[in-house]
Amino acid sequence: MSNKKYKIEEGLTFDDVLIIPQKSNINSREEIDLSSKLTKNIILNLPIISSPMDTVTEADMAIALARNGGLGIIHRFCSIEYQIKQVEKVKRAENYLITDPICINPETTLKELKDIIQNYEFQTFLVVDENKRLIGLISRRDYFLEDNDGVKVRFLMTPFEKLIVSYKKLNFEKAKEVFKKYKIEKIPIIDKDRKVKGLITLKDIKHSLNKKAVRDNKGRLIVGAAIGVRGDFIERAYELVKAGVDILCIDIAHGHLSKSILAIKKIKSKFPNITLIAGNVATEEGARDLRKAGVDVIKVGIGPGSACTTRIVTGVGIPQITAIFLAKKGAENIPIIADGGCKNYGDIAKALAAGANFVMLGSMVAGTDESPGEIFTIKNKKVKGFRGMSSSISYQNKSKILNELNNYTPIAEGISYGFIDYKGLVNEVLQNIEKALRSSFSYVGAKNLNEFHKRAKFIKVSALGFRENLPHDINYLD
Repeated sequence: MSNKKYKIEEGLTFDDVLIIPQKSNINSREEIDLSSKLTKNIILNLPIISSPMDTVTEADMAIALARNGGLGIIHRFCSIEYQIKQVEKVKRAENYLITDPICINPETTLKELKDIIQNYEFQTFLVVDENKRLIGLISRRDYFLEDNDGVKVRFLMTPFEKLIVSYKKLNFEKAKEVFKKYKIEKIPIIDKDRKVKGLITLKDIKHSLNKKAVRDNKGRLIVGAAIGVRGDFIERAYELVKAGVDILCIDIAHGHLSKSILAIKKIKSKFPNITLIAGNVATEEGARDLRKAGVDVIKVGIGPGSACTTRIVTGVGIPQITAIFLAKKGAENIPIIADGGCKNYGDIAKALAAGANFVMLGSMVAGTDESPGEIFTIKNKKVKGFRGMSSSISYQNKSKILNELNNYTPIAEGISYGFIDYKGLVNEVLQNIEKALRSSFSYVGAKNLNEFHKRAKFIKVSALGFRENLPHDINYLD
């Protein structure tokens, strides 16, 4: 047995520390800038990213995150086709000028139209003939009271002669004038031959007034999507990029694998212009190796997630505050995402204070209307399902859907059947996070994230100090 001495380092997590208050020159919390640069072309106005878990992020969550200044990453535990559909739904949710509006045939029946509506979740469609010429428009008011599912669209639509159209693209101000003058909600853009070139909607004009939202160069909401490092990951990446995804995320439990390094290099060689997030790591060396491989953003966290049992099952991991410290050194100027372990708003502030550029949330945004899954009741309380992505049920889904596993089935490292209290709209959660972060920055005297990184200092707290953090010595109603 070796007599070599090994110094065991101390690891700290969120409950072990508090941020020290400092003299502040902040006059109003409204003047604080919470934006953070993901890449030179993508800046999030709220440094929050939703986790690519199948009980957290699909299109509805990604839309809500982007509208609030953050980012949603669509999970990969589904077919390529389903994931693409989710990306496309985000990209169509807001678009000042829709350059490829969905068009239907006049011979489409009302029953077929209802199926299309359910598939795309739109209520209005342009109607074109066999030559792709605009002949009408059908909206909810045209079919709402119709009982005959066999009736054809051409008998229900508003014909071309009654539409207000434009033969050229309209800028924002001109479009507003047209909507106001004619009291309409849609403006089809066509050429001299009546071929459809685009569509402007009043709803999108209203959305465009939201300056907090994060959009691409076409005015569409940004969205990310997760991929793995085995099986169809290159094909999946190709189809996602083709569908207009802004960010790819190599999402695996242990990102410091040779296979992960190779996957990063392969993705960057085939898609050099796509923003690539990879992880997870928890060490300086791990972050450094991902940076050298060419990744744009590094995801940090081994085992801190609320539905993760990695540390219990394997004995492996690093407490999250220390993991952020270490990864920040290895990442150097590459942004890092603190992934997992946040139980409350203060933990988000601590993750940023430790050096993270962004915080990825799972359980804190799960249980909302926008998270996948149905609301059900347990002991008179509304809840929604929530599970770990390395749980036994997730492994079963992977083997069926992703074709990533061989005959060896690894031990589960996550909870399969958990649930989260129902929280209502995720907008309220995100708005509260924003308010809490503004307060945190104010206590430190930081007007932006860069100043927060430089000024924030921690103090270690004892068990009794942690107890003092909580409401105590009073009776109160939650």
